[in-house]
Amino acid sequence: MTVQRIIVGTRNRKKLEEMTDLLRDLPVDVVSVDEVAADLPSPEETGETFEDNARLKALYFSNATGDICISDDSGIEIDHLGGAPGVYSSRWAGSDGDDDANNARLVESLDGVAESDRGAGYRCVIAVAGIGKILYTCQGECRGVILDKPRGDGGFGYDPYFYFPEFGLTFAEISREKKAAVSHRGKALRELQRNMEGLLSILENRKTR
Repeated sequence: MTVQRIIVGTRNRKKLEEMTDLLRDLPVDVVSVDEVAADLPSPEETGETFEDNARLKALYFSNATGDICISDDSGIEIDHLGGAPGVYSSRWAGSDGDDDANNARLVESLDGVAESDRGAGYRCVIAVAGIGKILYTCQGECRGVILDKPRGDGGFGYDPYFYFPEFGLTFAEISREKKAAVSHRGKALRELQRNMEGLLSILENRKTR
C-alpha cells in the first residue's frame, strides 16, 4: 500500500503526539496542519456536540489541503453541572486553551459539592474526512471524579483535577502511555487504528480506478 499523508486537524501539540503514536505502525505520514498550511485559520467550532465539531474541523482542513484529515473534539462533562462544560471545555472561562482560568472556574463551580456528586466523564469524538466527505467517526469515554485540589504536573486541560479511581491517581500524575491506555482519546484512537487500514485501502482503490 502506498504511504499516504494524513493531516491532523489540530494545533495542539500533545494531541498530535498522541495521534502520531497510535498511527505509527500504519503506512501513513502523519503531519500537523501547521506543517502544510500554517497560515490557514482554524474554523469556528459552532457545533452543539463533540461529533458536530469533529466533523466540521475534519472536512474543513481536508477540503483546504486536499489531504485526508483526522480531527477530534473532546472535553469534560460534569454530572453535577448537567454535562457542562462539554463542547465549551477549552474556552469555558473565555479564552480558548487557558487551562488555569478553566480550572479556576471548575473549582468555583463545584465549591461545596460532595465527593459523591463530583462524577465526570471525559469524551472524545474523532472524525476522518477525505474526498469531500466524512469517511469515519468514532468516540471514547473515560469516567472519573473531580477533585477540589489539583494533583500532579503532567497532562493538560482538566487533568490535575480528574481523578481516575482505578489508578488512585489523577490524569496529571500518570505517564502519557498509562493515560493513553484508559483515556477517552486513547480509546477513540485505538478504534480508529483498528479501522484505518481499511479506510486507506478504500482510498487507494479509488485512486487506481
